[in-house]
Amino acid sequence: MTIREASANDIDAIWEIFEKVVNDGDTFAFAPGTSKESFLNLWFAPLMKTYVAVEDGQISGSYFIKPNQPGLGAHIANCGYIVHPAARGKGTGGKMCKHSLGIAREQGYRGMQFNIVVSTNTKAVELWKKLGFRTIGIIPGGFRHILLGYVDAYIMFREID
Repeated sequence: MTIREASANDIDAIWEIFEKVVNDGDTFAFAPGTSKESFLNLWFAPLMKTYVAVEDGQISGSYFIKPNQPGLGAHIANCGYIVHPAARGKGTGGKMCKHSLGIAREQGYRGMQFNIVVSTNTKAVELWKKLGFRTIGIIPGGFRHILLGYVDAYIMFREID
């Protein structure tokens, strides 16, 4: 697997993954039915860098990295990761996270924060913990799960060493 910065040629493949993940309504805060135009504004915003994971010539995942907050909070990174359903369980998410931590280090970030990690997404929660993130807050009912209704969301953080 290789991870590289995304190009305009990757948009359709990333959109395909984004649409599948978001429409499931169980792990990502973006609304099911998000339009492609909105996706472009969400995944390729001006302050973001977007990357893709490529395996066997196919894009298997993508992530963005950006400042979590503007100005005096811009030293903390924020990322969002999506993995194609067919590539789940193969280590793609972990490899993208490790890559993003390296990019964050290179860009001078001092920490990385995930603002909404769905509590019922136990595989992601365990992966982030394994990669050094800790839960620093709980938002009671902070995510409206498409099947389970309101479930807790975690705020997770780790320092960049």
